[in-house]
Amino acid sequence: MASSKTPATSPSVAGWRVWQSDTGRFWATRTKPFSHTAEYAGAARTVDGDTLPQLYCSIARQESTAKCIKPR
Repeated sequence: MASSKTPATSPSVAGWRVWQSDTGRFWATRTKPFSHTAEYAGAARTVDGDTLPQLYCSIARQESTAKCIKPR
């Protein structure tokens, strides 16, 4: 289970809440949901990574997926 423990380095990503689980895995959840269209295209609101760099890459992929969606 994930705890609300903040990593010692206090990483921050605008629009995302980052924390470290009891097992040491890093997680982030977007504070504002993506649009339904972006989610349908594959943008995930919650992501994880073994390391902070992996987590940052995962966040970037989600934001990139959402930005590729053209509004109707």
